[in-house]
Amino acid sequence: MAGPLRARLLGAEDRERALAYLRAARDENLILIDVVLRLGQVLRPGEFPPQIYGAFRSQPSGSDRSFREELMGVIVVRPSVALSWGLSEDALEVFLPYLMRVPSGLLKSERRVVEPLWNALCGAGREAMIDRVEIAYRLSAKQIMPARADLPGVARPARVEDLEELVYAARASLWEENRPDPAEGDPVGFRRWVRGRLGRARIVSEEGKPVFVAYADVRREDGWLVQGVYTWPDARRRGFARRGMDSVLREAFASGASHVQLAVVEGNDRASELYRTLGFEAFAELRTILFH
Repeated sequence: MAGPLRARLLGAEDRERALAYLRAARDENLILIDVVLRLGQVLRPGEFPPQIYGAFRSQPSGSDRSFREELMGVIVVRPSVALSWGLSEDALEVFLPYLMRVPSGLLKSERRVVEPLWNALCGAGREAMIDRVEIAYRLSAKQIMPARADLPGVARPARVEDLEELVYAARASLWEENRPDPAEGDPVGFRRWVRGRLGRARIVSEEGKPVFVAYADVRREDGWLVQGVYTWPDARRRGFARRGMDSVLREAFASGASHVQLAVVEGNDRASELYRTLGFEAFAELRTILFH
């Protein structure tokens, strides 16, 4: 007879088992896969170790009345909060004591499972600064559409000399979404954060000046996750975003990625139309909550 669910912190010894569980829904669990792959790795200066929990149920194993642990769910509470796809009510309940300890942060997961968790967090006094639904899109190599030869701009990785422009873009994207701007209180720290992402930034420039940026925040064979997409206002509707995304897609597939995914805020029809014309298809609804 199966035992009750129990949750515990995962360590490097759990890495392969957790990956096998998450890869059963690889596209939906891409962020969690990326975090689990860091278990046991040497951390960079200033980097905090990921905090990952698993829910396990003891199951009978063979005829000798021994038991084995079956993994039933995974959550990440640091660096941000994420829950594995299709998490059951029982698994969420056993994870709640750990989730309720998170005083503030970013929660982004399957819309269905976020609702009861957020209700519990609200009941404990948490407040949302941002609460929105996003549509997740994905694209495989066979779905990519040919790019026009006359697309403008030069696509390339970001360089140190692009830093000031990228700081502006990061702040401007927050302003456009009515999100808090951390640079107002800590400009040095915000600039350091943007600089730390330079290696993931892909830009399109016109006459040497960046006009489009996207960040390849996850770059794995399991998939690439693109975030932080921004086009400078005076460069919009001129083909720069299409040029930039086409370059990112081709780089991802050349590196062996199974697919590329990103998310669009529900109602952003212009962005959704761009990604559909590039070959992307919607595959999930997410709920993103920035809370304190």
